Amino acid sequence: MIFHQAIIRLRARPRGFHLVTSEIVAAIPELSRVRTGFLHLFLQHTSASLFLNENADPDVRRDFTHWSDQAIPDGARYFVHRLEGADDMPAHLKSGLFGTSQTIPVGDGHLLLGTWQGVYLGEHRDGGGGRTVVATLWGEE
Repeated sequence: MIFHQAIIRLRARPRGFHLVTSEIVAAIPELSRVRTGFLHLFLQHTSASLFLNENADPDVRRDFTHWSDQAIPDGARYFVHRLEGADDMPAHLKSGLFGTSQTIPVGDGHLLLGTWQGVYLGEHRDGGGGRTVVATLWGEE
């Protein structure tokens, strides 16, 4: 049995939705040792999100941005929480909707994602900075 935990610091990205699958896999070389197991990813932020979705067509990421920015606009008058700027409360709501964690099966040293699946970082703020993911890997060697 292997148990491994890593703190992954994702580089800062502009507001939008970004594929981070390869960055996460590169940060966990121990993944290659797992025959059958799981990788749990937990994003330690309340103004960004981490989720799975389509990894092939960049239009999907643009559509996520367009939809979420229209559904939850910056600076809406009905928001009470405004201490950190017009994009703060919308970022918290988007984080809650899209989520901050994923558990992905691992087989023969690889993430068992579907053909068109990738791990997304949703950056919901302007200038959100680098983001931290706790990656916990466990399984049989």
